[in-house]
Amino acid sequence: MPTIALETGTAETQSADVMQRARPNLHQHAHIVQPYGRIVKLPIALSEKVCATSVELLNQILADTMTLRDMYKKHHWQIAGPTFFQLHLLGGVSIAMAADVAETTMIPRPPRGREGALAQLSRLLEAHAIVILATRSDAAKTNSLGDFGTNDMLVSDVLRTNEMQVWFLSEHLVDAPITRVD
Repeated sequence: MPTIALETGTAETQSADVMQRARPNLHQHAHIVQPYGRIVKLPIALSEKVCATSVELLNQILADTMTLRDMYKKHHWQIAGPTFFQLHLLGGVSIAMAADVAETTMIPRPPRGREGALAQLSRLLEAHAIVILATRSDAAKTNSLGDFGTNDMLVSDVLRTNEMQVWFLSEHLVDAPITRVD
């Protein structure tokens, strides 16, 4: 017959322990586990030199593709012509290119190298917190100014999306054991 180990401590202490484990471990930063530009040799029947060259080429394509994506966003927001009024009701000029975004963002830049997964998730949570704080402030301001369309976009699209992401991400940072299903 199996034995059952009884946990010691009061129900209140046990409840506090459970609550502590359920809290996400925030503000994690870690040492770089793989520096940018360094290859981890994998058994894929290619030399390290070939892999390094391919990574360099792929990083260039990635940078160019992201720039192209940003250009589409920029041009979408700044388009003029017969459909302009339907697409844009405020008449402002948006920033969209990576260099402009990097100069403007309030989100701290992560290191170029790779950190551990938990530190990466923690950084994402910190970035979402920055966006959420700014969005709440901006939503309050646009509401007080009577710009209910912008307020609705900020609350419905930006705030709700970021809050949902925080919930999803923070669940990966709780101190709960991984359970194995047999």
